[in-house]
Parts: sequence; C-alpha cells; structure tokens
Amino acid sequence: MRYIFLLFLLISMNGFSQWKSFTIGIKGDTLNRIDERGKKQGRWVNKVEALRGEPGFEEQGVYVEDKKEGTWQTYSLMGDLLSVENFRWGNKNARCIYFTNFGQPLREESWKAVNPDDPYELVPVYDLQDPTKIKEWVQVKLDGFTLKHGTWKYFDSDYGTVIKTEKYNLDKLVINGAQQSEINKDSLEIKLDSVTTKPLPKPPAVLDYEKKKENKKAIKKGNSD
Repeated sequence: MRYIFLLFLLISMNGFSQWKSFTIGIKGDTLNRIDERGKKQGRWVNKVEALRGEPGFEEQGVYVEDKKEGTWQTYSLMGDLLSVENFRWGNKNARCIYFTNFGQPLREESWKAVNPDDPYELVPVYDLQDPTKIKEWVQVKLDGFTLKHGTWKYFDSDYGTVIKTEKYNLDKLVINGAQQSEINKDSLEIKLDSVTTKPLPKPPAVLDYEKKKENKKAIKKGNSD
C-alpha cells in the first residue's frame, strides 16, 4: 500500500512540475496554472476587488496560450451572474449577454473574432438593381481583432423586453435590411455605403413615358405658335 501511495505521489509531482505556479480549487482541481513560459493555461478564476467606487467582480473560464477561449462567466462579489461571454483567439466571438444584479438581461451582443493568422473573409457583392441578389464573392482583409457581426439587442432592465435591435455586418451597421458595399479588389479594402448616393437608372418604361410626354409638349407648343 505504501508503494502505491509513493507511486501516486511521484506521478502527481511530475504532473505539477510542468507548471510555474497554480492553485488547488475547493473541489481539488488545479486552477490558475502558469506554465514554464509564463503563459496562462487551463481553467482560471480571476477576482477583482472593489476599488475607488467601482464594484468588484469575479470571472471564470479557460485560457489557451495566455488567451481567453470559449465561454467565460462574470459574477458580482455577491455571486450574481453579470455576463456570459464567448471568446476565440483571446477576443469576443459569437453571442455575449449581460445582466443586471437582479438577473434581468441588459444587452445581447454578437461578435466575430478575427483569426490573427488568417485575417481574410469572403464578402458578398450585391447587385445594385436588386440588393437581395449576390453578384459575386470577394476576399477582403479584416481590420481589427473583433468585429460587431450579427444582431444586437437592448432590453428594458425592469421588464426584460427588447426595446431596441441593431444588426451589424463586419462592424458596419445594416440599415433598412440591406447593406450596400463597393469593393476595391486590388487593395482588398471594403468601402461601405459609398454606393448609396448613386442614383439608380430609370426603367425603360419610365424613359419611354417621359419621351412621349416631351413629344406631346412639343406638339402642343407648335400648334399654339
């Protein structure tokens, strides 16, 4: 039995030796690990005390190579859930929601994290005559670390009902259900909303009507002379 205990102790010591520092949680799990390179790894619990009138908080989630990854929860120091956020490559990604101290939703956000090793995205180019029709797809470089992307909702803090909704496409606000864009393929830059000031060409039927109307005016003027 003594040899079994010594073997278990040796395995545990070898497992812990790869960490520069760590703590043991109340459930016996290893938390707040820092590897030999000084990078945070695995599950962490961060606690920030109240300071200069700002309320403190406690957050928990997972670090991968010193960057937040996956779902993180934030709590008040009284234990109330304040937020549920999602991360990728250390930046906000997908759905994040925030609450009051009484558990009512305040705001729901939607984000798109940018891959630092491959910051490119296929973006649709819409037909000016039909904004619902995609003419082609163009690869563009995304600027920034995380972009507003998707539906954002704002709630009444008393009743929990939605009072405002916004929609974003790669950090640009979508207005009237559609977002026009003009893409420079050479520089791979998106110049948004630049086409909204260009008038659309008149349909042939309208042009034909205006031409007939002008002819009638000319004939009428000739007769009066």
